[in-house]
Formats: sequence, structure tokens, C-alpha cells
Amino acid sequence: MAITPTQFAKKTTQSANWGEAKRRVLASYREWIRAVPEMQTMYNLPMPISTIRTRIREEFERQRYVDKLRVADVLIFKSHAEYQEMMNFWKQTTHVMSYFKDENFRGDKRLPSSFMSGFLEGRN
Repeated sequence: MAITPTQFAKKTTQSANWGEAKRRVLASYREWIRAVPEMQTMYNLPMPISTIRTRIREEFERQRYVDKLRVADVLIFKSHAEYQEMMNFWKQTTHVMSYFKDENFRGDKRLPSSFMSGFLEGRN
């Protein structure tokens, strides 16, 4: 697979109103959701497609209540940039896995919080 750096590039534009911004957000969301099977294959992700799609949905939902149009435009731009980096294989698997802290074996709960709790759990 030959990678063309400008294949996924998008022109930076400003939304004229909330309707246009909403349309652009939905288009970006659909782009991400459709690319999940290819991302799973490219990065060899050890989780099902449904988990990856759920995490993408969480990232979009986190910004749901943005109330400034210019902020929404910047978030859309960042989404496009992230998508371009992901699909051009400019990231490493560890970068992608950092979005999945709960599913990742290197998550926040990898080590016990204290010696005693680790000792009582029987962990080394």
C-alpha cells in the first residue's frame, strides 16, 4: 500500500453557522467509524471493532456541548489532522493504544496503589 501524504488532507475552513458545523462533525464521525476495520488491521489492535468504535464515540461525545462556533471549528480541524495521521500510518501502535487505557494492559490500575494492597492481592 503506497501512502500519499495528501490523500486524507482537508482544507481548513470555518463554519458559517451551527448547521454547517454539525454537518462537518457528522461527516468526520462517519469517516472515523468507517475506517475502524482498516485501523485495526494496520495497527494490529488486540480488541474488537466494536470497542474501537465505542471509544471513538466517547471522544466525540466528550465535546458534545461546545457552545462556541470557532472552538467547534478547531476541534473539527484537530479531528481531521488526527485522522490523516492515523490513516497515513504516521502513528505507532503505542500512540493508538494510549486512547484505550481501560482495555490496555498498561492502564492506570496496572500496579497496586500501596505495598500492602499488592501484598494482600498476591501480586508481585
